[in-house]
Amino acid sequence: MKEEYSMADTSRLMEAASDFAHYPGVQNDAAAKEFLDRFPLPAIISTLQTRADVPGLETTLVNCLERLFKTKYGASLIPHFMPFVQVGLQAASQEVRCLACKTVSCLLENSDEKSVSAVKLIIDYNVYPLLLDCLVNGNEQVAAASMDAIKVLACFQGGTNIVFPASENEVSHLRNLAAQCTSLGRVRVLALIVKLFSVSSSVASIIYSSNLLSLLEAEISNSQDTLVSLSVLELLYEMVEIRHATEILSRTALLQLLSSIISNASLESILRSRAMMVCGRLLSKEDTYLFTDEPSVRVVVSAIDASLSSSESLDTDECESALEALGQIGLSTQGAELLLSSTSPAARHVVHGAFDRQGRGKQLAALHALGNLAGEARSENSVILNGAAEETLRFLIYEAASRSPKLTPSGFFVSVLQQEAETRLAGYRLITAFVARPWCLMEICSKEEIIDIVTDPCIETTKGGMEARYRCCQATHNAFTRSSKLLSDPSLAGIASKLQDAVRRGPYLARRHSEAQPAVMTAERF
Repeated sequence: MKEEYSMADTSRLMEAASDFAHYPGVQNDAAAKEFLDRFPLPAIISTLQTRADVPGLETTLVNCLERLFKTKYGASLIPHFMPFVQVGLQAASQEVRCLACKTVSCLLENSDEKSVSAVKLIIDYNVYPLLLDCLVNGNEQVAAASMDAIKVLACFQGGTNIVFPASENEVSHLRNLAAQCTSLGRVRVLALIVKLFSVSSSVASIIYSSNLLSLLEAEISNSQDTLVSLSVLELLYEMVEIRHATEILSRTALLQLLSSIISNASLESILRSRAMMVCGRLLSKEDTYLFTDEPSVRVVVSAIDASLSSSESLDTDECESALEALGQIGLSTQGAELLLSSTSPAARHVVHGAFDRQGRGKQLAALHALGNLAGEARSENSVILNGAAEETLRFLIYEAASRSPKLTPSGFFVSVLQQEAETRLAGYRLITAFVARPWCLMEICSKEEIIDIVTDPCIETTKGGMEARYRCCQATHNAFTRSSKLLSDPSLAGIASKLQDAVRRGPYLARRHSEAQPAVMTAERF
């Protein structure tokens, strides 16, 4: 099977391989077959193994083989070259190891789901332990390619049994692998667990049953290595976004661990900030399973509340993260109502921060958080909260206004809308949510400056700004037309007309009458 190429042949191979690897667009099966008819795969592999010292050859052939194996025709040849894959996974060259990992992915992705042949090849050639070695000992690209291959393997029924062996004594068991690794290797194993967790709810359940989530908990609890703890918190931040994560994570001690980090003033602020953000994302979803254990959720909210209450010990980033986390929790109805409960509600930090113009970043974070709390991102029938929460929200707004130079909520809205574009965008979000409340609709309609800004088609120059302004305009118009009290007030007829006209124009039409302008000028005559 082994074929040798002369240097002249090698040069021709390199030139053709470079052209194939850099061909724009996707290479099809016909192109792959035509290439391999000219340069048989055994000869390419042999050249890669014997002439690696030729400058540029290894990179060129690796890139070419990667594109070849991504075609169905190229992938169909992989089962016949498994010894090459096996050797490649153990190669000294990181490029070759990366290629071998990607080749395993191609083998699995192009395998018939009803067939176990690809999985059997993985077993017969002892590929999985080699992939794990690439994971913990390869460079960043090799580790990522290995992780992708293992994720694909776990999607197969037989592959799941390989990745999650029944016996905990297996060397390949992820718990045992993590115990023998360096700190970098452990983080990579944890990253693999998170990636596998995203495969399906059934695989996530296996991970939970195998007690592998305790590995993440242990690393979070270990405050000796800030970089490792921070890396694990970043992994958790990705993990909580997975659709089935909250149901399974609700059975763990995760919230208690995160609240401990938030409450520990001796830890670096970046760790506390990320812990807050993980909690915010985790509790941002409607009907999250975590709210069934409300005391645990209250512990988290209390920890963030306590951090903001001792704001002199917080740096700017941590303060903004805390406000953003509260805003994330306030996205859901349950979260918003929880933040507005108790005699000293955590939501007071959001409201006070929104009225405070001393720190631009802090105010911006608070404005967006208040928009979330008020329901800008919730469905129309979920904007209004329960009676007690609504009364608390109204009280906090009027209390903050009375302590500010603006004195009224309407003055506050004018102030926000008169600031730069980024703050104005947050203001549109606020008004979009708050106009659903009759008391606030009255405040907004009492200041014609507010209506003038939200109906001004020329004030915004970006697509996002135009759309946010228009959504605000629509919400205000809809709320106005639903209020018989406002509709019957002749003094507000001008406002009604402005809103109706602005809604009719749409978000992008800046001028009421757009006229064509001449594109050509008459020629000058000498």
